[in-house]
Amino acid sequence: MAPLQKKRPREPEEETQETKETKKAEKKRRKNKFFENSDVNIALMDGKLISEHLVHQTKRFNPDLTPVELEDRYISERAIMDTSRWEKTRDLKSLPIFMEYLLGKDLKSVSKSTGTPHTLIVASAGLRAADLTRAVRKFQTKEAHIIKLFAKHIKLQEAIENCQKTKTNIGVGTPQRISELLDDGALKADELRTIIIDASYIDQKKRGILDMRETLIPLVELLSKPLVRDRFGADEKKIDLVFY
Repeated sequence: MAPLQKKRPREPEEETQETKETKKAEKKRRKNKFFENSDVNIALMDGKLISEHLVHQTKRFNPDLTPVELEDRYISERAIMDTSRWEKTRDLKSLPIFMEYLLGKDLKSVSKSTGTPHTLIVASAGLRAADLTRAVRKFQTKEAHIIKLFAKHIKLQEAIENCQKTKTNIGVGTPQRISELLDDGALKADELRTIIIDASYIDQKKRGILDMRETLIPLVELLSKPLVRDRFGADEKKIDLVFY
């Protein structure tokens, strides 16, 4: 009886270009679905995911951007502070404790120059910014004022004058108004150490600051300003980007 011949193992089939493209498209679809899920808490993501989410939302709300323009708006993961060790809730009541825990105890310190905060808190709207201002009022002193940087009942010229005459440690406002004040020069980033994005808050329509075109685009424009962006992850005069 002739010996049985062993079957040669089948060679693994090489992935065709079509298969690779299909897998790539499916991976992209799953990522987009993940980012568009309103139940995802952005503030709990790591720096890489937050950075990717910002890119995704920027392309979503501004699809006509060229690759160069998109690159100019890219926020690297190294700019984003890791806040994963904070295990408590992220709400108004916890914000001052969060700031003391992660940013240090010198939150009442103030610059000798007017309009020069060490911390900016960025909110989606004026009403929310007003709530945040009240939440961090404990850090205000006779010398260091919490300054309002939002348009609710405050005209731009009035805000400029407030910055020019006020010594401030913490500024709270909306992306558009903060950008306008930085462009004017009344608000200065010389001693800025931290930018906190109020990312956990969602409104009645389940939308956060990164979920709306009218807030996402101004926010990305603010974070992309050279006087801010160039100091993300820098060795000197570093600015930390925090998603709360």
